Amino acid sequence: MTRSARRTRRTLQVAGAGAAALLALSACSSSDDSSTGSDSSTSASSPDKLSGTVTVFAAASLKESFTALGKEFEQEHPGTKVMFSFGGSDSLAASITGGAPADVFASASPKTMAIVTDKGDASGTPATFVRNQLEIATLPGNPDKIASLKDLTKSGLKVVLCDKTVPCGAAAQKALDAGKLKLTPVSYEQDVKAALTKVELKEADAAVVYKTDVNAAGDKVEGVDFPESADAINDYPIVQLKDAPNAEAAEAFIALVQSADGQKVLTEAGFLKP
Repeated sequence: MTRSARRTRRTLQVAGAGAAALLALSACSSSDDSSTGSDSSTSASSPDKLSGTVTVFAAASLKESFTALGKEFEQEHPGTKVMFSFGGSDSLAASITGGAPADVFASASPKTMAIVTDKGDASGTPATFVRNQLEIATLPGNPDKIASLKDLTKSGLKVVLCDKTVPCGAAAQKALDAGKLKLTPVSYEQDVKAALTKVELKEADAAVVYKTDVNAAGDKVEGVDFPESADAINDYPIVQLKDAPNAEAAEAFIALVQSADGQKVLTEAGFLKP
């Protein structure tokens, strides 16, 4: 082989090797780009999903509206379950500070919420999400012709109040003080639903409860407004609890309560906007 032929062959070998190297680099680059694009697509299409049970401790007066919101929450977040414990706010607060596992606390007054926050069992600052006003619940048709708070002091009338430690009872006492009235009920009940039930079962002639409870009872009772109730409107605060077992779902449930949809459900139940 001549020197000229050997030089030509070496030149072709070098050129071929260079082309192969370029193809390899191009293939690696294409593979990297494809891998990156695939990761981005996967990340964008799989956001974190809520799952598991969220436990909500809520004032008895929230039963109907929160039950509806719980169903809405479960529909919006398949794989979740909302469990409620309804009762007197003071009893619920005591359970929380006593170690009962819960994610959210919705109280009927700032005073009962303070039982939880003062013990350091809340995560963040409670927010008022609705307000509620008192109303007199009478027997259907109002046979005793009750037209005012003063009428409840009539001799022989069986009246039921919430216990003074419960927000509805504290509010009733505040309204009575505003009207300079004294009332001795036939019984004090541990939550507003228990007080209302006494009238529904005709075991009492009247009870001082919330407007929302009168609305929820339908034709089982009749509601009577009274001006002193304006001096005893309760703010309802809600908060995520510090040791919430399902913190993400707790945050999402509170967001639903405070959303436009949540507020619509609550105002339709008779609650006042915060």
